[in-house]
Amino acid sequence: MSKNSKQTSNKVAKLASEVLRDPSSSAIQKKLAGSALAQTHSSKQTGNEMESEASRVLKSDKYNDTTKTLAASLVSQSNKER
Repeated sequence: MSKNSKQTSNKVAKLASEVLRDPSSSAIQKKLAGSALAQTHSSKQTGNEMESEASRVLKSDKYNDTTKTLAASLVSQSNKER
């Protein structure tokens, strides 16, 4: 299995932190933010389930830029072979 060595950027990590502290953030934003933060300074890859959820977010028009930024970061850190 091919390993993806990408990590969450400092910019996305900051955004994820802000999302988690904001009481008005949606559940999906918090889920994506938590996953993104877990991959900051780590060799962890996005799991299959989270990758699918992030992919759905990117394909939908109902999510805002913040949500899509977090989703894009997670998709970019997924297993290269999936």
